[in-house]
Amino acid sequence: MGWGRRCECVPGAWHDRRVSTSTQPEQLHLILGDEEFLVDRAVARVINQVRAAAEVADGAELPVNRLRAGDAGAAELAELLSPSLFAEDRVVVLEAAAEAGKDAVAAVQAAAGDPPPGVFLLVVHSGGGRAKAMVGALEKSGAVVHPCAKPKAGDIIGFIREEFRSLGVRVSPDAVRSVFEGVGSNLRELAAACSQLAADTGGKIDVAAVQRYYSGKAEVSGFDVADLAVAGDSAGAGEALRWAMLKGVPHVLLADALADAVHAIARVAPMGRVDPFRMASELGMPPWKIKKAQAAARGWTPASLGEALRIVATLNADVKGGAADPDYAVEKAVGRVAQLRRV
Repeated sequence: MGWGRRCECVPGAWHDRRVSTSTQPEQLHLILGDEEFLVDRAVARVINQVRAAAEVADGAELPVNRLRAGDAGAAELAELLSPSLFAEDRVVVLEAAAEAGKDAVAAVQAAAGDPPPGVFLLVVHSGGGRAKAMVGALEKSGAVVHPCAKPKAGDIIGFIREEFRSLGVRVSPDAVRSVFEGVGSNLRELAAACSQLAADTGGKIDVAAVQRYYSGKAEVSGFDVADLAVAGDSAGAGEALRWAMLKGVPHVLLADALADAVHAIARVAPMGRVDPFRMASELGMPPWKIKKAQAAARGWTPASLGEALRIVATLNADVKGGAADPDYAVEKAVGRVAQLRRV
């Protein structure tokens, strides 16, 4: 059985459109590019295709072997790329193939020229590096190419449009641009945003819907979450927190921001309505921060502040290894602090 034919790749081909004439997936795949999200998506898609075909054939669990090309020895690769004694299908994902040494390159090219039965090889290659020539060799061997290059700024709109299309949703150009303006240019975050919008709106996405969800949230920080929590806005704090987590804001920063907001109120509240500029040096806080804490303090009592201080102290330990699920720990703490504030 041969490796199969190379796919036809066109600029901006974010979503594979190749149609196979067989239910059996191709054995050789070149994941070409350096956009991490597109690489992860392409690898997952191929593995799922192979797994589905393997389950149809024998119902067995599919072995998936991942290794970095720079760490792969010739003997290890030879073993992975050899036919199984029990004729079992398996996937071999060779990551960072641009770093491959001569022995690894030779082993991969030998396997590409004479494909072992049941072995599905996914070569993840940036397109450059010392093993740059491997790209051309794999293409000549008939690899299915999955383009995963980092998009140019002008291509992001096209990615968003294709993402919605893949979800079966029609979206106007204005709504697409609103997603870009509200979310930013990170493909992983854009894909998650498109999926959430499609699910939450039932596919009825317009500019107003996008703005309700994402307008002004491209740079949500832990301080934004904390401000909403100490203001008693449970819904707003929860939404901002989910977005901050999606953006990858570390748990420690989220916890620190919440603690900072609570501690600021605890220090300012007992002093009443003092002049922020006069108290700045005594409190060691800038006037704007004192003024903000004074405004938030109006809905807090000594008892609720004491409970909030205990919550943020516990959260500090949780995000530094004390909790099995730091996501849940942060969500719970933010929600409890928001509920304590008397609106």
